[in-house]
Amino acid sequence: MGNNDILRILRYTFHYHDYKMKEVFALGGREIPVEELGKWLKKEEEEGFKKLQDKDLAHFLEGLIVLHRGKKEGEQPAIQKSLNNNTVLRKLKIALQYKEENMLEIFTLRGFRLSKHELSAFFRNPSQAQYRECKDQVLRNFLMGLQEKYRGKDNQE
Repeated sequence: MGNNDILRILRYTFHYHDYKMKEVFALGGREIPVEELGKWLKKEEEEGFKKLQDKDLAHFLEGLIVLHRGKKEGEQPAIQKSLNNNTVLRKLKIALQYKEENMLEIFTLRGFRLSKHELSAFFRNPSQAQYRECKDQVLRNFLMGLQEKYRGKDNQE
């Protein structure tokens, strides 16, 4: 799934306006001009589209964590330079303070069946035999389930 798509979906899901988005980025340690945000929120075929880099999405996700949970005491975690779907799913789980049951409930809203064991495999260390790569379909269903929970079934993007 593209970083720009993830950002657009999260913005719509939580009903964030431009200045709230800018605030979330700032909480994650990245000051951005509103014009830059506008380029990231455009669709690929639109004029002025700019690809959102992993590091920038990582700043946004860290900002979401700070917004929902508060700033961590002591040394702040380093911003990741590259992201994958597993990392995005983990950061959303942390930001929203979800447990396994909460996450499975979100998947269920979309009619997507996943067991506790399958879900926990996404959060394991990649060197473990039980680790499983989070495919685009899984992340998309989770994001759409969040959208359904926070915006309602009739307000799907």
